[in-house]
Amino acid sequence: MDSILDIARWQFGITTVYHFLFVPLTIGLTALVAVMETMWLRSKRPEWLRLTKFFGKLMLINFAIGVVTGIVQEFQFGMNWSDYSRFVGDVFGAPLAVEALLAFFLESTFLGLWIFGWDKLPRGLHAGCLWIVHLGTLASSWFILAANSWMQHPVGYAYNAETGRAEMTDFWAVMFNKVQLVTFPHVVLAAYMTAGFFLLGVCTWLYVRRQDDQPVYRTGLRLGAVVAILGFAAVGITGDFQGKVMTEVQPMKMAAAEALYETSDSCAPFSVLTIGTPDGKHEKFAITVPCLLSFLGTGTFDGKVEGINQLREQYAETYGVDPGADYYTAGDYTPIIPVTYWTFRWMMGFGAVATLGAVVVLWLTRRGRTPRPGRWLTATAVALPLFALLGNSMGWIFTEMGRQPWAVFGLMTTEHAVSPGVSPFEAWVSIVALTLVYGVLAVVEVGLLLRFVKKGADPFVEPPDPSLRGASTEDDDRPLNFAY
Repeated sequence: MDSILDIARWQFGITTVYHFLFVPLTIGLTALVAVMETMWLRSKRPEWLRLTKFFGKLMLINFAIGVVTGIVQEFQFGMNWSDYSRFVGDVFGAPLAVEALLAFFLESTFLGLWIFGWDKLPRGLHAGCLWIVHLGTLASSWFILAANSWMQHPVGYAYNAETGRAEMTDFWAVMFNKVQLVTFPHVVLAAYMTAGFFLLGVCTWLYVRRQDDQPVYRTGLRLGAVVAILGFAAVGITGDFQGKVMTEVQPMKMAAAEALYETSDSCAPFSVLTIGTPDGKHEKFAITVPCLLSFLGTGTFDGKVEGINQLREQYAETYGVDPGADYYTAGDYTPIIPVTYWTFRWMMGFGAVATLGAVVVLWLTRRGRTPRPGRWLTATAVALPLFALLGNSMGWIFTEMGRQPWAVFGLMTTEHAVSPGVSPFEAWVSIVALTLVYGVLAVVEVGLLLRFVKKGADPFVEPPDPSLRGASTEDDDRPLNFAY
């Protein structure tokens, strides 16, 4: 890798995928911990409070590392992608500013109240703080995904030839982009699914290790299994809607997902597994499901799905082949086919396998049954959260790599988005430095999670309720204490 473009792409890929490991878990855990605390308020069952505080610790660790890794993303735009930043800045400025000023401050303020307010806030208000934090994560997701959806399907803008910039003309068109409307529920439901698998995995592992406390972890693992299974079903439904919109606005991405080189006028099959030539253009062996690709792309089993070769001709005719314009480029309008083909399948495969494991665990614990701890249950506990995170990552990689070679579809190629004044040496320094920093953060994250998971849930200690009439006020002037 001696090209600044290649180095910048690898750096962005490494840091973005790493950061995205924390995003769905944070979104989902804020919801699940809020559900647990609400269940405790309604039922007064001690196990719900123990689970609330236990997974609250894990949520805070993940939240903190996620914030640190996310900050780097914004700096990267100025470091390695200055031409991209200059081109999209007028469009991205509004949603990203609102995300920082509204959503992030909403999250941080009410998360602080939740952390320090266990013995200061009325119980209902305390639980409400975490629900507001969750709403903040949803708002943050909405604004960030609106910016990303604009890259997939630019709307609500006008190109200013004098400045060479895209300028926003319709804020609401950007906010309610058709790609955004299907992407947001898909991403959020995938976050709930991921958090469900995390809850299931941790509680299953502790269920095996802490036999004296099995009722508590049995409660948690059953909640996690239900959330994970329902989440996977919902992700599949929203993914179907997303696939149809993707076929409409980015037909090359759907063709690349199947490695479909020639247009299929009707009943395009979907291959579960394909073995082809080294260049990927010719099929040697395949296991296919007839007409499924047509249904995924068009909603009918006899729908037409355009092929890569025909789409390349269309793109060359529409966007030109090396016309010398500032934001257009010559060459191959095809993404890296092996990457798009396999990430599309791994995205679904990891989720399906993990869901099968969740169904098994839920079945074994039905009607008060207690499965016998064993190695297979321990392996399941470790595998399920990893599979969920891998499935999320594969989906993100497919979404971004399938758009290539476009940074902004139809407007700017990745080649023209990179910073012109950065040397390969400078880019190498930054990628090595950031990778090392992220490696250290990975050790910190995993170390902290393992430390608190091994410790398990603390014994039940009911926090004071300041809302009770006649409650003692002798300590009202003491400083707030960290709950953990």
